Amino acid sequence: MNKNIFLPIIALLLAMLACGDADTPSVPPTPTVSVFDSADTAYGFFPSPPEFSIDSLIATLDGISEHGDVILVQRAIPWVDFIDGTNANAPDIKELRDLMTLAGQRNLEPIFVIDPLNGLDRRQFSALPLKLEGGDFSTSGVRAAFKNYAITLMQEFHPRYIGLASEINTYADAHPDDFSNFVSLYQETYAAIKDASPETQVFVTFQWDDLNNAIPFDNIDGEPFHPKWEQIEIFEPQLDVWAISSYPFVVFERAADIPADYYTPLLSRTDKPIAVAEGGVNSRPIGQFPGTPQDQIDHLNAINDQLGDKLEFWIQLVLFDINAEFYRDFLRENGMETTADTILWFGAIGLLESDGTPKPALETWDNIRNK
Repeated sequence: MNKNIFLPIIALLLAMLACGDADTPSVPPTPTVSVFDSADTAYGFFPSPPEFSIDSLIATLDGISEHGDVILVQRAIPWVDFIDGTNANAPDIKELRDLMTLAGQRNLEPIFVIDPLNGLDRRQFSALPLKLEGGDFSTSGVRAAFKNYAITLMQEFHPRYIGLASEINTYADAHPDDFSNFVSLYQETYAAIKDASPETQVFVTFQWDDLNNAIPFDNIDGEPFHPKWEQIEIFEPQLDVWAISSYPFVVFERAADIPADYYTPLLSRTDKPIAVAEGGVNSRPIGQFPGTPQDQIDHLNAINDQLGDKLEFWIQLVLFDINAEFYRDFLRENGMETTADTILWFGAIGLLESDGTPKPALETWDNIRNK
C-alpha cells in the first residue's frame, strides 16, 4: 500500500494553476521575522486545494495562513529539464515562483521536498523520460537531474529546509539493492547544498508506520513495533532533521488505540530535530478504513503528547477535504487508472470540510499551535 498520493496531484495542479505571466513580481523575500528563527514548532499543510481552480487555491492559501505558518511544497523532478545542468527557466521553476509569490504575500514560508519516485507507487520512479527509462539511482542521468534540480531550488528560493526524498524507506523495502545508490546520491547532493548554503537544513522523510513494522497488511520484515532504525541511520551524519510521515488509520481501528509510546522511540534514538512532514486520519469511514471526528482529535493529541515541543515542524497533509472523486477522475484522464482509486482513501483527512466548514479537530489544532 502507498500512503502518500498527493505528490503527483500537487504537481499537476501547479501546472494547471500557474498564475503568473511576464509581469509576475519577484518572489517576496524571507520574512524579517521568521517562524524558523523562533524556538516554536512551525505548523503547516500541503497547498492542495479542494478543487482545480484559482479561487480554490487562493482560499486554501488564505486558510493555511490563518491556521499555519508554512506550506510543504513537494515536487516530482522534471527530469529532461535538468539532466544537462541547473535550469532557472524551466516551466516547473516558473510555476513555483507563482506559488511562492502567492504564499509570500500571506507570510507563508516554504519547506521543499523533492521526490524522484511515483507518489502513487513508490516501487517506481516518477515518469522517467525515454532516455532514462529503466534507470535507477546508479544511472548517471538520473543522478545529474536529481542533483541539478535540488541545486536550482536552492539558488532560486533559498529555503530553510529541503527534503531530498519522501518516504524513502518504502523504496528501500522494494529495492534494497538500489538503496545504497540513493544514499550515495543523497550524500553528494547534501554536500553540494551545504557548500552553497551551510545553514540550510537537509533531510529525507520516512514512512513511520511502515518503518515501525506496524501496518498489519504490509510485508512486515521485522518484529511489529520495532523500528528498522538502520534505514534512517544509514544517512547519518548527513541528516539534519529526522522527519516522518504517519497515517495511523492503516494500523489502528481507532486513533485512541495509538499506544502512548508509538512515536516516542524517536526521542530516545536521536538528539537531532524531529518533524512530522505529513500525516493525518480521516473524519469518516472510507472503504476498509475507519474514521470519526474524534479520531482526528485523538491523533493530533497523540502526536502532541508524544512529540510535542520537540517538533521542528508539523505538517497536517491538507487543511481542506479534497473532492476525491474529482481528483480520481483527473488521475484517470492522465493515465493513472490503476492507482486512481487510492485517492479516495484520503478524502476526509482535512481539518475543514471542502466547503470550509470547520471540523472539531480544527480547534484542537489551533489550540496546540497557539499554546
